[in-house]
Amino acid sequence: MYKIIQLIILMAGTTFLISCQGGNQQAKATSSDLSGTINIDGSSTVYPVTEAIAEEFRGVARDVRVTIGVSGTGGGFKKFGRGETVISDASRSIKDSEAAACRENGISYIELAVAYDGLAVIVNPKNNWVNNLTVSELKTIWEPSAQNRITNWNQVRAGFPDKALKLLGPGTASGTFDYFTEAIVGESGASRGDFMPSEDDHVLVQGVAGDENALGFFGLAYYHENEGRLKLLGVDAGQGPVLPSVITVKDGTYSPLSRPLYIYVSSEAAKRPEVVKFVEFYLENAAELVGDVGYIPLPTEEYATQLAHFKDFVTKTIAAAGSN
Repeated sequence: MYKIIQLIILMAGTTFLISCQGGNQQAKATSSDLSGTINIDGSSTVYPVTEAIAEEFRGVARDVRVTIGVSGTGGGFKKFGRGETVISDASRSIKDSEAAACRENGISYIELAVAYDGLAVIVNPKNNWVNNLTVSELKTIWEPSAQNRITNWNQVRAGFPDKALKLLGPGTASGTFDYFTEAIVGESGASRGDFMPSEDDHVLVQGVAGDENALGFFGLAYYHENEGRLKLLGVDAGQGPVLPSVITVKDGTYSPLSRPLYIYVSSEAAKRPEVVKFVEFYLENAAELVGDVGYIPLPTEEYATQLAHFKDFVTKTIAAAGSN
């Protein structure tokens, strides 16, 4: 009788193991059955996060091709509104005009927060006269009336040297440009025009790294990627200078240059299983991968909330498509 009981237990354990293995194989098969191309475009700031997710996703769905463009947040929304992409990386919320373009083409969407970021204000490492700037000084430098007027460092603060001020920043299609101008100047898009713009943050890094008199701004991750070539400045919003970091961005003390980052997912995407799987994978793994590329993850419970919102969006989209 004892041997019979042992045999039953052994058989039950084996059955359980086979069942688990079968479940895992089924999950793998489900992922391997996915195929197609997922077109993404938009923010250069969000790009490293989405790229990191896409690289990991290849191990889950090898036959799904993820293409990621960098047209800036504004450029990405133009493509998204025309239906050329199903996901748009964005470093700001969608504008009313961009939302209207989506409606005109029958594109509904969901906004999903994926990370936090701080805007880094940086200078050349050889710059030995500035360690921080106030919000007011940044406004003096960047407001529209500064064009062709504030051209030397000594015009920014008494005691700064009589040296030419060379400015670099994201292009006007960039969400980083929109966010910075709104936070510092007080109006989105309001800026002097006599600076070197680029949608490619690596170009901005090279520009500041190559000029002792340069000053620029871009996402914090690009500073961390190039720390040896740049000098990070603190920003004083009235409570003393604060350097951007994981802690100061997350708790909001790095003000006013802390912000959330987003992806926008279209209703068309919700009808395609490979895109749904990718977005679910994104939200389930972002907390772990965001930090690896220099950004600040959302709280774990917030990712769960974003995932629940997305699943509800998918369910409603599919139901609406079925009723047509």
